Amino acid sequence: MGNLCTCLSPKPVKKKKTIIKRLPGNPQSVPNSSNRWTRIRSTRKDSNDALIQEQALAAAILFSQQQQLNGSGGSLPFDRSTSLRYPNGSGSKKNHPGQLPRSSSSRPRSLTDPLLQPHQLVNQDIQVDNLETNHFVLVHGGGFGAWCWYKTISLLEEGGYKVSAIDLTGSGIHSFDTNGITSLAQYVKPLTDFLEKLTDEEKVILVGHDFGGTCIAYAMELFPYKISKAIFIAAAMLSNGQSTLDIFSQKDGSNDLMQQAQIFVYANGKTHPPTAIDFDKSLLRDLLFNQSPSKDVALASVSMRPIPFAPVLEKLSLSDLKYGSVKRFYIETPEDNAVPISIQESMINASPPEKVFRLKGADHSPFFSKPQALHKLLVEISKITST
Repeated sequence: MGNLCTCLSPKPVKKKKTIIKRLPGNPQSVPNSSNRWTRIRSTRKDSNDALIQEQALAAAILFSQQQQLNGSGGSLPFDRSTSLRYPNGSGSKKNHPGQLPRSSSSRPRSLTDPLLQPHQLVNQDIQVDNLETNHFVLVHGGGFGAWCWYKTISLLEEGGYKVSAIDLTGSGIHSFDTNGITSLAQYVKPLTDFLEKLTDEEKVILVGHDFGGTCIAYAMELFPYKISKAIFIAAAMLSNGQSTLDIFSQKDGSNDLMQQAQIFVYANGKTHPPTAIDFDKSLLRDLLFNQSPSKDVALASVSMRPIPFAPVLEKLSLSDLKYGSVKRFYIETPEDNAVPISIQESMINASPPEKVFRLKGADHSPFFSKPQALHKLLVEISKITST
């Protein structure tokens, strides 16, 4: 076997000088691959060096031109790589009528990227000056504050609307003790004070969420001529002689979670009626924010305050002449665990509004869970004429 291997082993081959023939139109063939790749790498290096030199020369020329334009102390303004938005009417960039806010990005635009964001598409055709009113007044629900509307405020303002978000008494950053509130008039006073200061020519669109529905109904009875439209979002929409407790105490199988989450506060002692209602923080997500982003749940968990109990018990006196003269719209939230859809529909059937919208996939807090879709509905309602 060893001899066989010896016989089959290749004989040494004497190296011969290879003559390379070049044919017209054909690349030069190189028999030595090592030399070929060496030359390729050398060529690439030379090409890269040349490119770097060209870029450096271009940068130097650009810098020199910028100094000539701005003087010796001028600096070169490079494009920002972080997202930066200039609000309407502010910032160093001039805004032109109908111009949408822009964001700069270091990532090149893909062919699949939308040219405009959803809210920009909604805002694109808005002519706010031609609307009956472009002023929204946002009224939060029980336990919330003006802070909960931050996404809605931003989207509406980008569309050119004027927005006012109210902190009711003892809510948000309003410093009054919730346990000291003894009537609905006292609780709603920041809203009624705001409306009272409006001129007779000014009209607003009232938006109420949750217990805020009761609050805007109270204001509609007082200032019907200053309110163009009223929008109820998963809100208490009462009939004459009803209280919020009458509505929210309706039996519903999915409303057991509300009873589990409620904590009654007895600031005047257990022998007296409760002064406020608080929520079990561990149940907030399931009750109010079951479809909302975690960061918004975290914001709410450190911002919510107790709900005054006395205004919840108060029955409203609503007339057709005043309250009934304002066009009402209702936005349903089908994934709502706090005010189930069955209760919402019960209120709608008892006192039918002008139009009902359903916000698909929304929990009790659509300003968190469905801000873009909510914005679209608010814009749509603002375009509806009241005549």
